[in-house]
Amino acid sequence: MEFSSREAVIKAVKEYTIRRSVDYRVYESEPLTFYAKCTQYGSGCDWVIRVSLISRKYCWVIRRYNGSHTCTRATISQDHSKLDSITIAEAIKPLVEADPSLKVKSVIAEVQSKFNYTVSYQKAWLAKQRAVEKIFGGWKASYEALPIWFEAMCHKEPSAVVHFETMPAYQGDNLVGDIRVLHRVFWSYYPCIRAFRHCKPIVQVDGTHLYGKYKGCLLVAVSQDGNNNIVPIAFAIVEGETSDA
Repeated sequence: MEFSSREAVIKAVKEYTIRRSVDYRVYESEPLTFYAKCTQYGSGCDWVIRVSLISRKYCWVIRRYNGSHTCTRATISQDHSKLDSITIAEAIKPLVEADPSLKVKSVIAEVQSKFNYTVSYQKAWLAKQRAVEKIFGGWKASYEALPIWFEAMCHKEPSAVVHFETMPAYQGDNLVGDIRVLHRVFWSYYPCIRAFRHCKPIVQVDGTHLYGKYKGCLLVAVSQDGNNNIVPIAFAIVEGETSDA
C-alpha cells in the first residue's frame, strides 16, 4: 500500500485504530519513517507497522506490517485517545463549510454517528475552531487581510469611504517599535451613501460585541427609507460602544 504523504499515513493509521477500538504507541516519527506498535505489544498482540518514504517513487510505503490486531481494549471508554481534535476537524469540514455557525452539540452528534464515540464538549469545540480556521483562515490572518480587502474595495469602487486608526503595539508594558495594530476602522459602501440621500433624516447606531480571539464591537449606522425599510449606511469596528468610538 502506498501513501502520498506522512500526514496521509498517520491519518490512515488513526482511522483504522479508532474503528477497530484498539490503540497504538508511536516509537519513531521522523521525516522519513513512521513506526508504531500496539499498546499491548508483547502482552498478547504483535501488531506493528513501519512506513517509510521511498524517494525514487515520491511516496510512502509500508515496509513492515504484522497483520491485524489480536487484542481488545482493556477498558471500555466513550472516547478514544487517537480521536483528537485534528481528526474530528477533518471529519466535520463539510458541515462547517455549509454552516459556520454549526453548534458544538451537532459536532458531538456527528462524531457519534461517524466513529461511534462520544467526545467531550471541549474537544468538539476545539475541533470546530480548527475546521473554521482551515476553511476560512485564522483570526490573525483575517485581521491582517483587512487593509488589502479595503484597498481592493476602494479600487473597485473609488467612491467608497474607508478610514483606519492604528495604535502602538505593546508586549506587556514594553512598547514594540515599528509595529502598529488596528484600533478602529470605519467604512461605507457608495450604494449606502447614495441610498442615505433618499432616507428620512434619522440615523440610529447599534452595535454587537465581537466574541472571537480579538474583542471589540461592530457598529452599524442605519436609517429608514420612505417605505419604512431599514437601510444600512455605515459600519465600524471599534473597541466598544464608547463616546470616543
